[in-house]
Parts: sequence; structure tokens; C-alpha cells
Amino acid sequence: MTTPSPSRRRLNLAAGVLLGLGAVAFLDEVVFHQLLHWHHFYDKSTSDVGLVSDGVFHAFSWFATVAAAMLLFRLARDGAFSRMTFAAGWLTGAGFFQLYDGLVQHKVMGLHQIRYEVDLVPYDVVWNLVAGVLLAAGIALWVITSRRVRPSDDDPRTADTAPSG
Repeated sequence: MTTPSPSRRRLNLAAGVLLGLGAVAFLDEVVFHQLLHWHHFYDKSTSDVGLVSDGVFHAFSWFATVAAAMLLFRLARDGAFSRMTFAAGWLTGAGFFQLYDGLVQHKVMGLHQIRYEVDLVPYDVVWNLVAGVLLAAGIALWVITSRRVRPSDDDPRTADTAPSG
């Protein structure tokens, strides 16, 4: 029995992290910035500056998503895609982005808040709790997949499809 190659594992994790970052940033941009109009990425200036900052933020999410797609195509082409390792990366990237946004951008840097003119405590608790759950799940899955030793991990035809136990 052998373990998956480190480069294959790193590529699966990187694709997951990038797609997790891109997906959560995209969701944040669309829901909280565009649909609900709760805030802009940068709220310490005019509305025009806020819109430009939203555009830059949206570009970040798009570039992360495209980079993830390119890695996924490479992994699929090489028969090296691992669902569990990718999922570990996705959860980790999504949780990291959410927690970074909630703690660093909202509280430390004060670029924006989730909402304005309301009690922020419930919003902050839910925002950061969801982030913590995503990040913890990603890290736990990351650890579990790094310890997994199965022949199917090296056989692309059966990767992540063999029954466990």
C-alpha cells in the first residue's frame, strides 16, 4: 500500500482552496454587496469608490475560480483528481476566506461591516461561526485524507470510489 504523491495531493488541495476562496468571495459579492446592498468591499469613501472596490473584489473571486478550474482540468486530464482531498481544500479555502473577512477586514482593518445601523453582534457571531465550522471541517478532512493509506489513491480509475473499512 502506498500514499498519494505529494504533488498530486498539493494540486488537489490547491484547486480546492482556490475554488473555496473564489466561491465564498463570489457569494459574498453577489448576495451582500449586489442583492442586499448591505455594504461594499471598501466603505470608507464615496459610493463610486465602493463600487470600484467591489469590482476589484469580484475580479479576485473570478481569478481564483478560473485558476481552480485550470488545475481541475489538469487533474482530470492526468486522472489524478481526488474528491476527498479537493473537498478538504475547498472547505479550508472557504472557511479561511470567511474568517479572514469577518475578523481582519470587518474588525481589524474596518474596511466594511456586514450591515450598518443594526446590532452587529448576531451578524458577527453567525458569520464567524460559519467560517469556523467550514475551516475546522476542512482542516479535519485535510488531516484525515493525509493519513489515508489506500491503493485506490494511486489508481486514478478508483480514486475515492473504493469502499472504506
